[in-house]
Amino acid sequence: MQQASRTESGDKGPLRICFLDFDGVVHLEPVYRSPKRGIYIGTPGHTLFEWAPILEQLLEPHPDVKIVLSTSWVRIRSFNFAKSQLSPALQERVIGATFHNRFMREDEFVCLPRGVQIANDVFRRGPQSWFAIDDDYLGWPEWCRDNLIRTDGARGLSDPKIQEAIRIMLKRF
Repeated sequence: MQQASRTESGDKGPLRICFLDFDGVVHLEPVYRSPKRGIYIGTPGHTLFEWAPILEQLLEPHPDVKIVLSTSWVRIRSFNFAKSQLSPALQERVIGATFHNRFMREDEFVCLPRGVQIANDVFRRGPQSWFAIDDDYLGWPEWCRDNLIRTDGARGLSDPKIQEAIRIMLKRF
């Protein structure tokens, strides 16, 4: 898996990953889904992926950092759909997702806390360094907690403290 990930990303150097959740990170939490409206935010004045440009700007000086989608959007819709919601610059960084129906059963995957889902992916890909941006913090393995940048679902990446935490994490890389 590690070799495949590097080949897919076109990068021959050390693998550096940002595990990215969507809801509560790149836009406000909660997000709703309906047959008529599709996926939407019910809070007036907010839009889906409104804070994604912040992530794009933070990652810009670090072209070697790849993204693995850790969002439930992959499981609920599809990997291609979830990836397509990001800007072209962020899409170029995406090398996979924590959920992949060829490698795992969906019913088993959804029972795992987000941190365990990410930990399993870390073992599978073997990155040199990684961090996760997520508003879900329950059930994370202790050894992973220092790699979690926990957002507030109402502020996500718009929070200057979160932006600074990402800058610091990227400097550690």
